[in-house]
Amino acid sequence: RGELVAIPTETVYGLAANALDPAAVRRIYAAKERPSFNPLIVHIADASELPTVARHIPPIAHELARLFWPGPLTLVLQRQPIISDLVTAALDTVGVRIPASEVTRAVIRAAGVPLAAPSANLFTRVSPTLASHVARHLGDRVALILDAGPARVGIESTVLDLTVIPPRLLRPGGIDRALLESVVGPIAMASDPTGEHPRPSPGMVERHYAPHTSIILFAPVDLSAILAQAADLRSQGKLVEVVLREGVVPNATNVRSMPLEPDAYARALYGMLHDIEQEATDVAFVEELPKEAAWDAVRDRLRRAATAR
Repeated sequence: RGELVAIPTETVYGLAANALDPAAVRRIYAAKERPSFNPLIVHIADASELPTVARHIPPIAHELARLFWPGPLTLVLQRQPIISDLVTAALDTVGVRIPASEVTRAVIRAAGVPLAAPSANLFTRVSPTLASHVARHLGDRVALILDAGPARVGIESTVLDLTVIPPRLLRPGGIDRALLESVVGPIAMASDPTGEHPRPSPGMVERHYAPHTSIILFAPVDLSAILAQAADLRSQGKLVEVVLREGVVPNATNVRSMPLEPDAYARALYGMLHDIEQEATDVAFVEELPKEAAWDAVRDRLRRAATAR
């Protein structure tokens, strides 16, 4: 009927609409309060459907689809005219993926149309990894929420632009760069456009994935000073948390422990950000993540979440 449905994917919950219905796509932007320069990803149920939404598909796209679909990889290709400007921020390209969630693929097959589905949250806010996150942020802006439990990956898909040579990584995500380079060769890194210039991919806005809580990143060597600063803020009546990658600090209060491994950290990241926001935390000091490539995606999300309003 052209309405919006929140669907579970392996990355995060998406706010889905018929990608071929401009009025329905417009409702996505209105519900999310999302600017039109930020495009949407189109979801299909089977690789055989790719030519219906994209054209001039290079052989490497088919190889990547064979290796990584269904899964958290979005390929940016030239769009078919059937995909409207509303989906693509008026660019001639479209991001496409096949989600690993069997529930989502069943919905796509039942609907009989590709689905445009950004994350089911308000623009720049924390992405939802539970159905309850969607309900809290979007409420009656969505006609239906399909609850399939926690998102398995926990952060958004990797977005790879195949319309240029070498391919460009537009957004790090559930498939890491090294694994992609083992298939396609060297990959270039894209920089974020500024202002209201159209983005070739979601996730290229400076402040993103952000709770109302102020996020301050700190180096592990500065922990003692951070604990002292947190105690001082608490003495002023502020609600403060310190988020570490391991263990707890003796005699310290409001210290939250996060996983040591990048995949587990990714699964826990948005849940942690939702929790501190719901607890009305004023400031969260979050330990910086390692510089290794395996941490690129979650480090990107934390950096954007910590960007000042």
